[in-house]
Amino acid sequence: MVGYSFLADAVVVLHFLYVSFTVGGMLAVVAGGVLRWRWVRNLPFRVAHLASVVLVAVEAAAGAACPLTTWEYRLRRAAGQQVEAQISFVARLVRRLIFYDFPSWVFLVTYVAFAAAVILTFILLPPGRLPSTRPAHLPRERRSAPPGTPRGAGRRRPRTPG
Repeated sequence: MVGYSFLADAVVVLHFLYVSFTVGGMLAVVAGGVLRWRWVRNLPFRVAHLASVVLVAVEAAAGAACPLTTWEYRLRRAAGQQVEAQISFVARLVRRLIFYDFPSWVFLVTYVAFAAAVILTFILLPPGRLPSTRPAHLPRERRSAPPGTPRGAGRRRPRTPG
């Protein structure tokens, strides 16, 4: 039964990491947009973050239980534990961080609003390259030829008739 208890603790820690990714990802994207961090515009990161948030909002809208919570409860029952009473210190600590006793409509509104905010950041701070910091009125820098190369060498010249 100790194995099931350990697995249940691992699931609750995984759940905490998921919540941390969704909340921390949003904070990182907003801070990165303000501070011009390039990594927050990474497309795979942004898509994974958006998908993780939308998944939670859709589950809440559908009235579905979180699969991680369900999995943890099943493992705790298999270990002979009562979910709220006979759990390890780590599980108790993590559960206090991520579980709250509010009506389900509060979670639904929160999850949908959070998903809308993430979608808004996807629009306002789109993934991809940062805009150039070069002022528009200055010409782009040209690649210089290696030292000692005569000026104009290697450039294509338009053909002249004749």
